[in-house]
Amino acid sequence: MEVKILSAKFDIENSHLLKTAEKHGAYSTLDKLFSMEPADVIEEVKNSGLRGRGGAGFPAGIKWSFLPKGLDKPVYLTVNSDESEPATFKDRYILVRDPHMLIEGIIICCYAIGCHVSYIYIRGEYTSQVKILQQAIDEAYEAGYLGEKVAGNDFALEVTVHRGAGAYICGEETALLESIEGKKGQPRSKPPFPAVVGLYDCPTIINNVQSIASLPFIIENGADAYKAYGTEKSSGTHLFGISGHVDKPGMYELPLGLPLMEVIEKVAGGVWKNRQLKGVIPGGSSTPVLTVEEAKTVTLDYESMAEHKTMFGSGGIVVLDET
Repeated sequence: MEVKILSAKFDIENSHLLKTAEKHGAYSTLDKLFSMEPADVIEEVKNSGLRGRGGAGFPAGIKWSFLPKGLDKPVYLTVNSDESEPATFKDRYILVRDPHMLIEGIIICCYAIGCHVSYIYIRGEYTSQVKILQQAIDEAYEAGYLGEKVAGNDFALEVTVHRGAGAYICGEETALLESIEGKKGQPRSKPPFPAVVGLYDCPTIINNVQSIASLPFIIENGADAYKAYGTEKSSGTHLFGISGHVDKPGMYELPLGLPLMEVIEKVAGGVWKNRQLKGVIPGGSSTPVLTVEEAKTVTLDYESMAEHKTMFGSGGIVVLDET
């Protein structure tokens, strides 16, 4: 039931180090990437059906295509790693266990949208995680994967880590932009949307860590390989952090569309101590709770969650027993 795409290197010792990551395929997509036209990269991502993994589920390739053309302004990419939603820890795994996959995804996205400056906005409490991430970025610069000529190609890219200060609201994309600009982290009125008026009043794409980290597999293997997982409208895999009253809490990468109860019972070991299920929080603490009857009929995809009047959210599943 588990899949190893995003999590392929999670169990490899020292997988956060460039030398180890390269042995297992890190940055191997770049030759193919730079042989493609940027518009073709966007089209490949569109065809993959990749949807935003931050909670809203908006198609990534379509979001990129909203950028205005012909403006005499820089384009920015901001990667949202302000993982402040209680019960959510999927992005933390990527930052610590495979940061080079994230950096490779940033290169892919930036090349596609014509961006030369990217910010990774990371939760302020992630003190150890930011050290590992910054080390990976430094290694990427030293190896020539970042800087004036990315992997020897005529494409420049600077990546900067921006630490938050513990404000939950800065997980909202426009509050995040305000914070990067040195202002109080408060959401902006929309429209205009960030793709038109974003960071420093310039066109800006904001994507979640997991969304960006999914890109290397798509470019390396093609849209159809990614769509082989999941459902027609919710394609691919997702990192699910399962916690609460289960026998085997943890992080699991699963294809979208699986029945929730099957995941709880077969992946997470079922409700602990032979107790009865009371309810399930499906996507982090801010998402509406599913009753036992609802949990029996819902599947882990955007459409089914909406039909049950809850949200997919961040994939942080909290299981609650009868107590």
